Parts: sequence; structure tokens; C-alpha cells
Amino acid sequence: MNNKLTQSLIRLYLRFSGFSYTNLARLFMRLFVGVMFMQFGIRQLVHFPELSNEFPSLFGLSTTTCLVIMITIELLCSLMIMIGFLTRFATIPSILSMIAAEIYIIKDLLPHEALWGVTSTQPGYLPIMFTGIFLFILLAGPGKISVDYFVSIFIISRQGRDEKEELEEV
Repeated sequence: MNNKLTQSLIRLYLRFSGFSYTNLARLFMRLFVGVMFMQFGIRQLVHFPELSNEFPSLFGLSTTTCLVIMITIELLCSLMIMIGFLTRFATIPSILSMIAAEIYIIKDLLPHEALWGVTSTQPGYLPIMFTGIFLFILLAGPGKISVDYFVSIFIISRQGRDEKEELEEV
């Protein structure tokens, strides 16, 4: 009995520590960040009349134009990331919008309070967090559970080539 228990614990340990579920993890990350990012776009869309006058003006564009661009990025890019279509391309505008948001937050905080104070309750960490997750997706790619992967397989098979030769380990 003791030997069976030991063997079962070893198998369980190896299953938890030695197996990698990278494609499932990438799908989870894409879905999670897509839903979280999309909620900001939906909130801004719902409150568009109020926000169109208050939204920050960046790069010399009007506040309404900046708001429309941000909503479009948050909704369209989130959807593309979640389904895994043009995933790496969709992360680029998302990263740029989060960098712009972080610059705006830092610019707004500079005259008022310490940026990195422990007592700060400003949501300055959100753009940085989203930027990090989008950079991860940009580097790691969408994985095999994505439209990008299925389109790649379709294109490769139509050209009579082999998947293993054309695609690096996904």
C-alpha cells in the first residue's frame, strides 16, 4: 500500500510540475485580458456623451476623436485578441493606447502627489499591467487554439507544405 501511494504521489507531482499546457494557458491569457480590456471600451461607449467632453486630448486631437479611437482599440482589438485573429497585430495598438494612458496618468499625478507612494490610490498600475500582458501575448503568440493557427495551417496545406517544417513549435 505504501509503495502504491508513493507511486501515485510521484505521478501526481510529475503531472503538476512536468507537463506544460502552453496553448491552453495562452488561450486563457487572451480571453482574460480581452474581457478585462473590453470592459473599459464598453463603459466608455455607454458613457460617451459625458466622457466626450472630459476625455483627455492627446497628440493634438480633439477629446471626442481620442475617445472614439480609444473605444475602437479597446473593443476591436480585444475581440481580435480573444478569438486569436491577427493577434500580434492587435496587441500593438493596445500597447500604444496603454502607454498613452500611463503617460497621461503620470502627467496628471506629477504636480499633485508622489508617483510611487505606498498610500497612493491612483489606478496607475492598470496601464502598466495591461502593457505587460499585451507584450507577453506579442512575444508568445496566440497558440494553437486560435484563428491565426488554423489560418496558418490552411495556408500551409494549400501550398502543399508540411506544418512541422513551416511552423516553429507553437
